[in-house]
Amino acid sequence: MKRPDIYICDCDHSDVNQEDKVFQEAGVDYRWLHCRTQEEVISSCPGAKVFLNQYARMDRKIFRAIPSLKCIVRYGVGVDNVNLEDAAEFGVQVCNVPDYGVNEVSDHAIALMMSLVRRISWSDARVHNGIWDYRQSMPVYRAGVQTVGVVGVGRIGSAFAGKARALGYRVIGYDANYSPDNNRFPQIEYVSFEKLLEESDVISIHCSLNEETRHMFNEEAFDRMKPGAYLVNVARGAIVDGKALNRALAERRIAGAGIDVVEEEALPAGHELLQHENLIVTPHMAWYSEESALELNRKCAEEAVRFLTGQTLHYPVNRL
Repeated sequence: MKRPDIYICDCDHSDVNQEDKVFQEAGVDYRWLHCRTQEEVISSCPGAKVFLNQYARMDRKIFRAIPSLKCIVRYGVGVDNVNLEDAAEFGVQVCNVPDYGVNEVSDHAIALMMSLVRRISWSDARVHNGIWDYRQSMPVYRAGVQTVGVVGVGRIGSAFAGKARALGYRVIGYDANYSPDNNRFPQIEYVSFEKLLEESDVISIHCSLNEETRHMFNEEAFDRMKPGAYLVNVARGAIVDGKALNRALAERRIAGAGIDVVEEEALPAGHELLQHENLIVTPHMAWYSEESALELNRKCAEEAVRFLTGQTLHYPVNRL
């Protein structure tokens, strides 16, 4: 039996109908697997040329064991489970899908922000416990007198910034790649990371995870933030030092946080972070809508076909 060129090696979605349609139209064979470890990937995907990859770690261990592998297409924006240096060494093209859930993620960040600043979930819990007293939610401030800081002003950060401005907030931004000559960035005020920490009433994280941003929000960062400030993270969990966040919340060095991601998912019941009433947590769902899920699956498959058939890639992460 001929081995397929494309393996969906570790996708946990309920179906691959979108991928199947794309592959059938292109006349490409594929196999859908549910590998959990690198060893399972190696034993189950011999001769693969392209992986559609969700969680499994991709590095030289995989590349040495499957020398036929020449392309990885990640389900999503982040590629932090792929060692890009190893990929370059072994000639493996890495792709992602950076534009599938821009509105969903930015909307989710706005929703977390508004729930925090308007004390929605906090007040709801009190009403459910028989306490009908708006004064317990004090203080709440008008949007027009507050500053929102955006860390990472790419597609999603830009969308979030536009929505925050429409609500009346002053918006400032920090991006390591910012340049006044680069028109990719929207017309907001760019400041240093330190100034953003000191001036923002809400900080929303939208940067990618790398060695420079890992634990970017640590003890020092929380010490620089306003005591009344809120933190929102819909990017990657490890950008925030979880231990430092726990202490900042416990000691009321910040007013609260809304997070969709944590360093090690899933967050178990009884975890120390969950003791805080000034914390809102959602289960890594910011990307999701019915439409974005279909779009993600389709675009992953289309990029895989483009690579396999020698077409120009839409979403290359590394340049070989």
